[in-house]
Amino acid sequence: MATMRAVRLNITDRTLKVVDVPKPSPGPGQVLVRVRAAGVCLSDVRLIDGAFTPLHLRGDTVTPGHEVSGVIAEVGPEVLGHAVGGRVALQSGEHDHYGRPLTRGVDYDGGWAEYALANEGTLVPIPDDLSFEQAAIIPDAVSTPWASVTTTGDVRAAEAVCVWGVGGSGVHAVQLLRLVGAAPIIAADPDVEARRCALAFGADEALDSTAPDFLTRIGQLTHGLGLDAAFDFSGDPAAREQAVRVLGEHGRLVLVGSSGKPVEDQEGTRFGYLRQRILGHHGSEPEHVVQLVDLVRAGRIDFSRSISGTFALEEAPAAVERLERRVGSPVRLVLCP
Repeated sequence: MATMRAVRLNITDRTLKVVDVPKPSPGPGQVLVRVRAAGVCLSDVRLIDGAFTPLHLRGDTVTPGHEVSGVIAEVGPEVLGHAVGGRVALQSGEHDHYGRPLTRGVDYDGGWAEYALANEGTLVPIPDDLSFEQAAIIPDAVSTPWASVTTTGDVRAAEAVCVWGVGGSGVHAVQLLRLVGAAPIIAADPDVEARRCALAFGADEALDSTAPDFLTRIGQLTHGLGLDAAFDFSGDPAAREQAVRVLGEHGRLVLVGSSGKPVEDQEGTRFGYLRQRILGHHGSEPEHVVQLVDLVRAGRIDFSRSISGTFALEEAPAAVERLERRVGSPVRLVLCP
């Protein structure tokens, strides 16, 4: 039996090991992808440390990795639109026959392995001049903020915006907000390296959200009108409270970062009078990934600054630790099996 190397997470005892496992074979409508790059996301860290548990996983072990790119190695029966050798990124999830959303690397095996199975409908062709490392992170690391900005937040040109939490996803929100013409773009983060990165990615101002004059500065930058849109990628209740206080008329707060805390509005009368909104956001739709690949192909955007480090598959535990500790404030770390 052919084998491959894969990172396996036991969700019962949360142990992470790199082991030999059977190499899968594609069934009807499936392809086998030789993984060339797989992103390491904060949600992977939260899966590994037990902060959340898969809802639909069969069994107690899974190969993590929902940000994946590679080359088609084998094609199963009934696959019509793709051929061996095709360069592809994989959508980070799909729906099962019950209509339930399933996440790659959480509810079924993902891309922290030499090979990954994928249904044909989850393949996104990528251009030859797009690196596998950059292509891998488009699903989720880039597509989630893109969907939050263009769909949930519906940001228009010249709207004043602020992003709380400019880590791996929030800093891409800054980059994408600049693409759609938002102004001014304010980044809010207590981490000085994160703020420097946000400025490099296109923020007009990067502020320490713990500074005493933080809210005053937002008022000054928006000429006293407040924010048209606020994006919370931090999941911090204090950030959400700050955002509500500086929303302008018809302002909307988009909650992207995960949090176990309740969403509370401290000034209900003002919130209602100004007709503000709080909007939940999670993930992206398949078309958002396709849009981003098209934008890269057209030369409108690139993600060369997003790759903060690459690691061999055997180094997956070290990559997870580096991300968890935010060593060097990485935007995205990538495994290259």
